[in-house]
Amino acid sequence: MRMIDHEQGTPEWLQSRLGCPSGSGFANLITATGKPSTSADAYINQLVAELLTGQPTEFKVNEYMQRGTDLEPVAREYYSLSSGKSVVQVGFCKSDKLEAGVSPDGLIGTNGGLELKVPAPHTHVAYLRDGGLPTKYKQQVMGCLWITDREWWDFVSYHEQMPVLQVRVYRDEDYIAKLATEVEKACEAIQYETERLRNMQ
Repeated sequence: MRMIDHEQGTPEWLQSRLGCPSGSGFANLITATGKPSTSADAYINQLVAELLTGQPTEFKVNEYMQRGTDLEPVAREYYSLSSGKSVVQVGFCKSDKLEAGVSPDGLIGTNGGLELKVPAPHTHVAYLRDGGLPTKYKQQVMGCLWITDREWWDFVSYHEQMPVLQVRVYRDEDYIAKLATEVEKACEAIQYETERLRNMQ
C-alpha cells in the first residue's frame, strides 16, 4: 500500500482522497452479502464530480458524528490500555494498484488494525445485543484488511457509560475478492468518465 501521512480530517487528507473510492464508501459498491450495490452509479458520480471540481464532497455533521470525532481519542486510549497494544495512527492508505484506499483508526503491529465507533447510545446497545461485527461495517472492515494486507482487525464500539464491544475480525478472502472486483470496476468508470467529461469542456 501507499501511505499518505496527512492527519485525518485536514484539508490535505481530504485532497489525498479526492475521487477515490474509500473504506467508508465501499458499501456503495458492494452489499454485505457480496452483491454489487445499486448505489454504485451515484457514488461514482460523486467521485467524478470531486475530480472535475477539485473539491471534496460536502456533508452535514450531526451531533453523533461530532461526538464520534470528539471521543475517538478517548476510545483509542481505552482500547490501547485494555488490550495492552500500541496503536499507530495513520492518514490515508492507498492501494498499490488502484486510486482507492482506506483511513484506518489505527494500525497494530504488523498484522492488525483498528476500527473505532462512538455511536448513539441506542445504536451501541444494538451492537452489544448482537455481539458481532455490525453488518453495515463489513465492507469497511474487509476493505481495510484488503488494502493494508493485514490478518485481523479489531472493531470497537465505545460508550463511556456502558460496556465496550470489541470484536476481532479476520480476513474473508472470498468476500475481499468480490470487493476488489467492484472497487476496480468503479475506479475504471471514474477514470473513464472524468476524462470523457473533461474533454467536453
